[in-house]
Amino acid sequence: MKTLFSFLAALVLSISYVFSADYTLRLDYIFSGDATHTEISLAKMGRLEGWWGRTVNMDNLLLRGNGQIILRDSATSQVLYCTSFSTLFSEWQCTPEALHTRKAFENVYLVPMPQATAYVTVNILDKRDSITASMTHIVHPDDILIRPAASPYTLDKCRYVHKGGDSKDAIDIAIVGEGYTKEEMEVFYRDAKETADQILSYEPFKGKADKLNFIAVPVESKESGVSIPLKGEWKQTAFSSHFSTFYSDRYLTTLHLFDLHDALASVPYEHIIILANTDNYGGGGILNSYVLTAAHNRWAMPVVVHEFGHSFAGLADEYFYDDGTDQYDLNTEPWEPNITTLIGFKSKWEDMIEKKEIVTKSDQKFPAYTTLVESDYKVGIYEGGGYLSEGIYRPFPTCRMRDNTYPLFCPVCQRAISRMIDYQTIQLPE
Repeated sequence: MKTLFSFLAALVLSISYVFSADYTLRLDYIFSGDATHTEISLAKMGRLEGWWGRTVNMDNLLLRGNGQIILRDSATSQVLYCTSFSTLFSEWQCTPEALHTRKAFENVYLVPMPQATAYVTVNILDKRDSITASMTHIVHPDDILIRPAASPYTLDKCRYVHKGGDSKDAIDIAIVGEGYTKEEMEVFYRDAKETADQILSYEPFKGKADKLNFIAVPVESKESGVSIPLKGEWKQTAFSSHFSTFYSDRYLTTLHLFDLHDALASVPYEHIIILANTDNYGGGGILNSYVLTAAHNRWAMPVVVHEFGHSFAGLADEYFYDDGTDQYDLNTEPWEPNITTLIGFKSKWEDMIEKKEIVTKSDQKFPAYTTLVESDYKVGIYEGGGYLSEGIYRPFPTCRMRDNTYPLFCPVCQRAISRMIDYQTIQLPE
């Protein structure tokens, strides 16, 4: 009985401790290094009005990610809040350039403002699930150098393109424009509405629409369009995004995360979708960072749904190349819920298959994705995924995370998305 009382007291203390004030602590970091070295530096801290993040499952992680932020009470070491993330920096470390060059990347994370002195720990992990860098720093909530943050894009200047519920009960997703001039704002609003509608047309987002808010934030750029280095086109835009990230022509990202979060400082947001005003094909999505996608090509809406699968639910790409990539270690179970090396398969979709039978790449003879429907095949172990044709397995012949023409998330990805929505909105059993 004493143990139970202590547990309940600690739980009440944790909740009141974190939420006795309605503020968000913004943490700006620089991650730097090369292929074999990683460093973490705190750039600055800020304070935002309101806390829009989850108020349940505060002290546990649903996904490991490529890194974690952990907020602890300095007096008791109790975990008050934690979240996981992925970064462009970790991706870049797997590129040839990182073998001979050092670079630095901006990263921003939001945690509840502590009401007493607390410690924040940042961990970055490699593909073998080993911590490559860790930093712990102190936070005094009354620190005079924690700058109050605000943006000209206040709530009254934004539009909800879908409002499922109150922010305290729903997940707030900000849609921001990149490369839209002042005169193109109505185009942006139409694109934002189409984006929200497209995401909500897929299960399980459709069935949980009351748990999702999409708010369009009309960020203006000096020039229309975005930068396309391959064509020698460089534009002055709000977040300086560009194609050819890591010299991959269709990879569209921004490295200016400080500017991005500055623009959102006056609106409720937990996740970010950036729409690029271009018809050039491309995009990118990073867990708990952002989605950035071209808005005006024929694949724009399928791509934004795919990329949102990355940033929102931590889903992996299920397609693969013959030459593969160095992003995954075949002796380590990936943290993404929809691929496996079979090292830790029990933690994945083993409970969803009738028998543990591997379908190898050479055995895969499926009809065109456009004619394949979910009922044609069962969840299983299909070779090829995570950019590798061998050694990594996906759960279904195809999926929204594999091909732009497929109209569904597979059953395993649907479960992962559903779990993520629940994790952020309802208290899950221990």
